[in-house]
Amino acid sequence: MIEPSDELFQSMKKAQSLFHFFKDGELVDIPRYFTLYKAAEGEIIWNEGEHCDYMTFIVSGSLEVKKETEFKGRHITLAIYGAGSIAGELCMLDHQPRAVTATAIEEVRLLLLSSDMFERLLEEHPRLGIKLLKGILLSTSTRLRKSFDRLVTVF
Repeated sequence: MIEPSDELFQSMKKAQSLFHFFKDGELVDIPRYFTLYKAAEGEIIWNEGEHCDYMTFIVSGSLEVKKETEFKGRHITLAIYGAGSIAGELCMLDHQPRAVTATAIEEVRLLLLSSDMFERLLEEHPRLGIKLLKGILLSTSTRLRKSFDRLVTVF
């Protein structure tokens, strides 16, 4: 794992709504709070029920997010998240175990934000932390609205 560059965040700001709340120059202080991680196809990023101590921002590639059903060993795919998506944010906010299993369905590059670094960012740069939280909230609410639409088609 390595520390990501400012250039990576600048390119993500242009390509992803998650970082659009940041003004030019504000992302300079952000990279030191994140770690860049590359996962191979098929690698499990986390399992349902595990302790949650980080969330991910997908730089490239995609993740499958699935949940175990009432039938032991059977899963249902809830979503496929690609570049620009976040995953793992729910348990970061509610401090509950992982609700789903996340697996790389192709090579994926992830920005990891640990709970410790998230807290540190909020303490050291509260305005930047609020902007990041706005982006997370926007992403999560967009995903929730899409799930409402999918549920309606099922019934």
